[in-house]
Amino acid sequence: MKRFASAVLLSMVFVCPAALSQTDNYPSKPIMLISPQDSPGIDGEMQLLAQSIIEHSGIRVLIDKKPGAAGTIGTNYVARANPDGYTILVQNSGFTITPLVYNNLPYDYAKDLAPVTLLMKRAFIIVANPSAPFKNAAEYIAYARTHPGELNYGTSGVGSSTHLPGALLHLMTGTQVTFVHYKKSAERLTDLMAGRTQAAAVTYATGMQSVRTGKLRSLGVTTDKRLAIAPDMPTIAEQGVPGFDYSSWTGILAPAKVPSQIIARLNSIWVQAIRDPEVARKVGGGDGAVMVGSSPAEFKQFIAEEAGRFQKLIKETGIKIED
Repeated sequence: MKRFASAVLLSMVFVCPAALSQTDNYPSKPIMLISPQDSPGIDGEMQLLAQSIIEHSGIRVLIDKKPGAAGTIGTNYVARANPDGYTILVQNSGFTITPLVYNNLPYDYAKDLAPVTLLMKRAFIIVANPSAPFKNAAEYIAYARTHPGELNYGTSGVGSSTHLPGALLHLMTGTQVTFVHYKKSAERLTDLMAGRTQAAAVTYATGMQSVRTGKLRSLGVTTDKRLAIAPDMPTIAEQGVPGFDYSSWTGILAPAKVPSQIIARLNSIWVQAIRDPEVARKVGGGDGAVMVGSSPAEFKQFIAEEAGRFQKLIKETGIKIED
């Protein structure tokens, strides 16, 4: 028994330091960030963050694009990757929407991936044609209530980030509009300015210049708080729709079995980058993005809340994406 106990202790001496070194020395090589969406905007933001990371910590982050199938190809690649922390994922709002509208996904978004940090959120603005008979969100809702189905609301596709805020708004207010889905964003805004549609959701960067020049009219901001970059623009929530809150988001995830120490290290790396003043100036300075940098636990809760909210929305509105 004494010889057995000695052997166990000896094996612990040799094994434990080796196991610890896998996390203590992390990262000892470049981290591969998989980008599953065909989004130049997100890719540009990730390049800025990767540059900040190497400047402040010397850690290299390489970006590898794996788009296709609404982001599920790249997401599944990371879900099945070696859980050593060297293959991670950047995702956006579609992460919680896709499982609700596509059947038989090869991964379970809640079980196969571990949240690292919510990097940022981005508000939308509900805008209208200037000739429309409403000047703010409250008047828009009142008009939709008395003219059910008459208003045309332009989107960039069923289930898109420009469709969901409108669907959520009209579900919460019990009103009806006709959603017009466009394949090209430029055509959507052209028709809105021409009066062929009456309302739409746009990002601050996409629509604010047209608002300033009078080509579009702002009805309200989709987030629950006003934007620091546009403090005079009221939210939808404060115009008679309490609890209304919609934003697109960007976050980092890793394979589910990555050790907690590595998740914590990844969180530290990315939070430092997103809070870099230069990154905040370049990313959020002109389009209303809000830098977050959450903990893994906060991001996990955020994802669960988003999934629950949109599950209810899709169930009650019957939104269905056609392949």
